[in-house]
Amino acid sequence: MTHLLHVDASPRGDRSVSRALTKAFMTSWEDLHPHDLVTYRDIGRDPVPLIDERWIAAAFSDPAQHTPEQTAAIQVSNELIDEFLAADCYIFGVPMYNFSSPAGFKAYLDQIVRVGRTFSVEADGSYRGLATGKKLLVITARSGSYPPETAAHAYDLQVPYLHLIFGFMGITDITVIHADNLAAGDEARRQSLAQAKTTLQAVMTEWSAR
Repeated sequence: MTHLLHVDASPRGDRSVSRALTKAFMTSWEDLHPHDLVTYRDIGRDPVPLIDERWIAAAFSDPAQHTPEQTAAIQVSNELIDEFLAADCYIFGVPMYNFSSPAGFKAYLDQIVRVGRTFSVEADGSYRGLATGKKLLVITARSGSYPPETAAHAYDLQVPYLHLIFGFMGITDITVIHADNLAAGDEARRQSLAQAKTTLQAVMTEWSAR
């Protein structure tokens, strides 16, 4: 049995392209794998709190020495990390905002990227990711297009960061699928969505074969 964590980061509802695509993937997956465990978290509509000074103090100190305020401040982080580490595969819907990801998604990452939980600092000062052996699928929705080896690619601050931060936690099996050119007219939008759905089906076939 596979445990999947499905996260939507868009604050939009029915108009959200990333939500529609993650939902389509998960619906098909559950039809094919009815016994798999799925955990869903909607950080677009139910955002996680920002970290604060009490959070930082708790994250970098012995839990046995925490004050009640520090225990409360770190509780959400503990819950999110437990949920994150329990999953085998991740399906994240993340729209592009201002060439990067929504603030709510960054807040989520700030809660789960934590020393001693999802990464460690080795004796020589190097970092080691602790969330290894997992697969990540990220579905983005973008008004434009920023393909590699073009001048526009410099504006894509989203995908390089996603690869860096998840790789930092030990997750290197990452697939990113773009629904892009969504503001380039009806035909471009239709073609992009059709291609994204085709690629999603290929990912589903690949994951199911493992």
